[in-house]
Amino acid sequence: MVGMPPASRSPVEARRLTGITAALRRCRLFADLSEADLTSVANVCSTRSLKRGEYLFRENTLAEGFYVVQSGSINVHRVMPDGKEQVICIFRSPDCFAEVTLTTIDTYPADAVALESSQVILIQKLGFLGLVRRDPNLSLRMLTSMSFHLKYLVQLIEDLKFKQVEARLAHWLLRNCPEACSGQKGTIELQMSKRILASQLGVTSETLSRTLAKFRNQELIRVEGRTIEIIDGNGLQAQLGGALTELPVAGLEP
Repeated sequence: MVGMPPASRSPVEARRLTGITAALRRCRLFADLSEADLTSVANVCSTRSLKRGEYLFRENTLAEGFYVVQSGSINVHRVMPDGKEQVICIFRSPDCFAEVTLTTIDTYPADAVALESSQVILIQKLGFLGLVRRDPNLSLRMLTSMSFHLKYLVQLIEDLKFKQVEARLAHWLLRNCPEACSGQKGTIELQMSKRILASQLGVTSETLSRTLAKFRNQELIRVEGRTIEIIDGNGLQAQLGGALTELPVAGLEP
């Protein structure tokens, strides 16, 4: 086990490790680890609190490790050559992200900023790699976690392949409300602001608002705050111009 023995820890340190261990337990990557293994991971972790709008890291900065969201939400995005922000994913508790930096790259490939007051756990790169060498099962867990992120990126590309904004939005709505694909009504509770959704779809907030209003006027959807009710799934499918194939089911959280 890495770190000081339990008997020599201060009460503050013991509480800190207990909080980290509890947060790691909720993360898919660490959910099935034994208590001893979780404690070993917790011993190579540190925590960081972020204010709304504060950056956790910037693209091309040296990677210290990967993260688990303990509270709040983190927007991972890239700034495109035209200056627009392209959202890659919004991470919330108990998501983990940036695992790719453990094995393939030395710097972060995107920016990460807090959307609200947040706390994250940093799993330090060198310490965690030492644990992986002793427990190969952790490597398999890392591959599983990264496969979830890859699936999400594939879905993002699916959204962006449509040139027309109406088709992009319709595809996103249908993907996040599978029952609408069979013509049934359904409801989506947005877990992000409309500005973030617009960035994710590669459009401006104004364009998204106009397109939502257009769909509302066509009686395809109803919008109340962050609740979107789909009332005509067949009409949304028609917006795709016959390009609808089998849509992957995706929740609003990656």
